[in-house]
Amino acid sequence: MDARARQMPQTHDLGRSLTMLRVFLLASALILVTGGAVLGWQLSRTLRDQALASERASLAQYVDGVVRPTLVRHDRVVVNRWGGRSILDSLKEQPDVVAVKVWQPSGRLAWTDLDAHRIGHRFPLEGELEGALHDDAATADFVSTANGSEENDAEVGLAKHRGIANLLQVYAPISGSRGQVIGAYEIYANASSLDRLIGSRRQMIWLAVAVVFLALWAALAVLVRRGSRSLVESNRLLEQSALDAVASLNETVDAKDPYTAGHSQRVQRIAVEIGRELGLPRDRLEALRFAGLFHDIGKIGVPDAILMKPSRLTDEEFELVKRHPEDGARIVGRLSSLHATVPAILHHHERWDGTGYPHGLSADEIPIEAAIVGLADAFDAMTTDRPYSDARPLEEAVEEIVRNRGTQFAPAAVDAFLRVAERMPERLETEAPVGDLVLA
Repeated sequence: MDARARQMPQTHDLGRSLTMLRVFLLASALILVTGGAVLGWQLSRTLRDQALASERASLAQYVDGVVRPTLVRHDRVVVNRWGGRSILDSLKEQPDVVAVKVWQPSGRLAWTDLDAHRIGHRFPLEGELEGALHDDAATADFVSTANGSEENDAEVGLAKHRGIANLLQVYAPISGSRGQVIGAYEIYANASSLDRLIGSRRQMIWLAVAVVFLALWAALAVLVRRGSRSLVESNRLLEQSALDAVASLNETVDAKDPYTAGHSQRVQRIAVEIGRELGLPRDRLEALRFAGLFHDIGKIGVPDAILMKPSRLTDEEFELVKRHPEDGARIVGRLSSLHATVPAILHHHERWDGTGYPHGLSADEIPIEAAIVGLADAFDAMTTDRPYSDARPLEEAVEEIVRNRGTQFAPAAVDAFLRVAERMPERLETEAPVGDLVLA
């Protein structure tokens, strides 16, 4: 696995969970919109069908009461070319009725109040008229006055003359005494009032559906938002618990060797001061702060006998020690909040000349945060007592840093370190306070 792959976050569980919640909310919105549209369409269609059925029954009942006494004789519809004055007078009492035609089962027109020369003629039986005469099926539908046929030209022309845009066309079978179909009524009525009624109720239906489904989606959005917050908070608490555990593990590493007590805090303090001097942004300073604190956490896997050995390490022992940057990077890499620290911890023992470890990076291949932590780590090691060496004076340690500029240490990090040493030498002291790392 190369260095870049090692630096990649190992888990994105929280991000994936939040993304899934957002996708779920979006999918729910699409489902609710689709469901609302289907429901609104179905309710609107049902409303229309019911309104047409009610109007059809009402008109058929009215016309039957007016027409039957004159045109039905002995269970048959008779042709009346001359009479029907009483029918016309009665129909005038219902202004919404534009025209009425009465049919025999054969397709002969038995009577009409318009264009009387058509009475007695046969017309082709098709569509709704055929259904009413042969299938005992009553129907009602809207007819635009822009469309007409030879059979209903007169009715459509009258409607246009009256300024009626839409007609209600009703076909209703005429029943005999034994329930048999003996003819059919074809009724044309002004559909304006019915149009307005259906339109207003359709608006109410769509508004109600929209309000209900919007309320459902809003409630779902609130639940998802609360769930997201709860998930984020739970993740934060989990991350904090894990961070506390890592901090405790780091303290365990420091406590293994009384000579290195406080080493991690001092490296943290010096590294942050160098980072500030270099003008690193707040997020990178934050990563540097944790990298300085946890840079040696991988030493938890190094035996105590090797860590506290007062003499020079053997090659095999040194190889074990050299594993601690990778082990430390793996430990902190399991916390999403510490992903940004992984490169600095993994590469803080790389050297500018390429002879460091674990990957032998050189020059600008080394992340600047790693170079800073490496310098701070080396400086603190020089200025504190160790089993194998006594602490050096501050001036001597600074001179050693300068001598290794461009070989062990990054020139930019050394130059920033020197500016810190010149302006704030107290920040480099072993006993300097460690609790004031404000990154503002």
